[in-house]
Amino acid sequence: MTAVFRFAPSPNGRLHLGHALSALLNQRMAEAAGGTVLLRIEDIDTVRCTPELVAGMLDDLDWLGFRARPPHRRQSEHFADYAAALDRLQALGLVYDAYLTRGEIREVVRRKEAQGGAWPRDPDGAPVYPGDRTLLSPDEIAARRRRGEPHALRLDMAKALAMVGEGLGGQVGGPAGRPLTWQETGTGPAGETGEITAHPEAWGDVILARKDTPTSYHLSVVLDDALQGVTHVVRGQDLFQATAVHRLLQTLLDLPAPVYHHHRLITDATGRKLSKSAGDTALHELRAAGWTPTDVRARCGL
Repeated sequence: MTAVFRFAPSPNGRLHLGHALSALLNQRMAEAAGGTVLLRIEDIDTVRCTPELVAGMLDDLDWLGFRARPPHRRQSEHFADYAAALDRLQALGLVYDAYLTRGEIREVVRRKEAQGGAWPRDPDGAPVYPGDRTLLSPDEIAARRRRGEPHALRLDMAKALAMVGEGLGGQVGGPAGRPLTWQETGTGPAGETGEITAHPEAWGDVILARKDTPTSYHLSVVLDDALQGVTHVVRGQDLFQATAVHRLLQTLLDLPAPVYHHHRLITDATGRKLSKSAGDTALHELRAAGWTPTDVRARCGL
């Protein structure tokens, strides 16, 4: 079977050195495996992912020497695929409308912590979703639904875990009760490698779609990898823990599991990972300052 890798940036800002590392590493590993590398444009956020940013991203990758096999999949052109996958999960009774606003969630957390308790946080540090019934009565939930208020569609994690294994508090299982795991050829933040046991329960009831965005990163990425025949997912260590959610969704949707390779992150002088949202120096700015692709490769340790 031919090895298929993919580089899948979200064009909601200009590419930086961290993206360059991931793109070049995908290309290098694909060549070493005698396989191919794809470019996927993850533009489900149709407001922030503008045509200008997409064009700039493609120009930066061309300058860098990144070559991917066409055609390039654009997520914004495949919302029907994600809707069909969401329908399958809904048919299993695993999706519910979630109406709590960010402010209401903050209030639940604030109240709990003011009483001396600790509110559970997901691996990214965000409060785990408390569930609508912590604040809202069934009548209020029904009223919000009738009014058509904005809401998210969330995965009922407890039901999902019960469907694939022993559920919360036990070992999450795959087919025939086997532990839900993934094969890791890179390393996690703490050096984890080899066969990794997934713990999706740490994320709580993750968002699968919103009223104004018919999919989420978690849902679209696992479906795209399957539809594109991706065999190897090479990405940054910041997504290591999210793989647990991806393995759960793959199991629920009967999708194949790629081999995962999470690579080191490029950080600034303070140890913080580079980020588009933080305005870290973009590749096009480095180009304007006289950097060459060789300079970028050297900075990335390649």
